[in-house]
Amino acid sequence: MTRVTPHELSRADARRIAVRAQLLDTARPVGLLDVVRQLTLLQVDPIAAVAPNADLVAWSRLGSSYAPADLTGALERRSLLELQAMVRPAEDLALYRAEMAEWPERGTPSSWREYHRTWVAANDACRRDILERLGAEGPLPSRALPDTCVKPWRSSGWTNNRNVTKLLELMVQRGEVAVAGRGGGDRLWDLADRVYPGTPPVPVAQALRIRDERRLRALGIARARGPECPVEPADVGEAGELAVVEGVRGGWRVDPAQLDRPFEGRTALLSPFDRLVHDRRRTLELFEYEYQLEMYKPASKRRWGYFALPVLHGDRLVGKLDAAADRRAGVFRVHAIHEDVPFTGVMTEDIDREIEDLARWLGLELSR
Repeated sequence: MTRVTPHELSRADARRIAVRAQLLDTARPVGLLDVVRQLTLLQVDPIAAVAPNADLVAWSRLGSSYAPADLTGALERRSLLELQAMVRPAEDLALYRAEMAEWPERGTPSSWREYHRTWVAANDACRRDILERLGAEGPLPSRALPDTCVKPWRSSGWTNNRNVTKLLELMVQRGEVAVAGRGGGDRLWDLADRVYPGTPPVPVAQALRIRDERRLRALGIARARGPECPVEPADVGEAGELAVVEGVRGGWRVDPAQLDRPFEGRTALLSPFDRLVHDRRRTLELFEYEYQLEMYKPASKRRWGYFALPVLHGDRLVGKLDAAADRRAGVFRVHAIHEDVPFTGVMTEDIDREIEDLARWLGLELSR
């Protein structure tokens, strides 16, 4: 029977649910597959001021027992797969395949649907050229594929006129091609049927419901509705049960499996793309923590640094670490530690220990 009365949570309750769901309490997971299955994804991002995001997120959960080779091996074995710049468990691909067949009505923000549809249709000959080349020679990097587009891709961002790259990304959404691996940092593309497991697709309505449930299990607590997102939403629909959080306006959805459980926190350094802080509005509402990624700001306008790492202590986000890996010099440079709240002696010791562990894991000498 569906619960109608909302669960009443304090901010501390909500924070602890979020931290525990993200595997950032003291009960560390066993291995990388356990991490990705619980989090549902690792975001792939080329910025590696400290370490690539997927590796940094895994390290935050597993500690020094994790090696980047673990992720490389899982992708090669295809127990993990890359889909739209997200590493996901291979078994989860069944939750996306039916949606791909309904592109662009599914999986595309409404404001982009018509442009995507007409642009792909205008360049259908190039799409067929790519499929033919991959069928005969794949996997291949994008630079090895023909650009026979008759209508260039127009954008104010870095994808402007990158016709093959953009067409491949849309062909991923259509379920036609997939990332088969990486070579020299470049994505290698192949026909999706050669990459994805042959598991029958889950019907769209059922798949969307399961994805909402899985996302809520990963987040612990989330809003039912949110703005459209091109890849991974921050909201969870009708998954879980209703909740209200003391001092925060509006209703929430909470994973009932996370309620009334003991909590023991730890200290962790997080990637700016970490899902604990990825929804900046939720981070501000539940953690009372302000954060912005400042790499795109002029240096003079940065408050916390180019790639500042949020600092978690227990159930609070307490500061930011401004640091960078200087691999050429063999040094992990700590520029500043910003305190959102005054650090106690215990907090300082715990944070220093995490910084030292991160430097060791990176194989770099610590320089403060």
